[in-house]
Amino acid sequence: MRAVTYRNRKPKGLLPTFDPERKEIPMKRNGDLKPFSRQLRTAPTKEEFLLWNNFLRKYPLQFRRQYIIGNYIADFYCHKAKLVIELDGSQHYDPEEVEKDRIRTEYLKSQGLHVLRFTNLEITREFNAVCEAIHIACGEPERKS
Repeated sequence: MRAVTYRNRKPKGLLPTFDPERKEIPMKRNGDLKPFSRQLRTAPTKEEFLLWNNFLRKYPLQFRRQYIIGNYIADFYCHKAKLVIELDGSQHYDPEEVEKDRIRTEYLKSQGLHVLRFTNLEITREFNAVCEAIHIACGEPERKS
């Protein structure tokens, strides 16, 4: 009987293990959120569309839209900068939603991520200032205007 070899194939059902060379622990992702994440990418809010198309899409560091982190979906995520960008609409001013956002931010920070939150109003009225804040958070040298 011949032994079966699995060249360049990972066994199914196993989570990635810690690799000391990478010096980071892989984040767990709730796969059940994938269809919802895809749906959010296909129907962005006006402010998400503006920020993505006019700044993040061609930014030197790669950003991902509607990225699953644990049991949450981040509006924008940059792995290299360990940065999460959240855009908050009017529903985020409700006291119950404020508490949910606080818990979400605590979780993201516990994963070693930096979280930036902007209101939809800031995106539409102060777009350049928002872009500059993101640029600074990414640790890139200052841009010349």
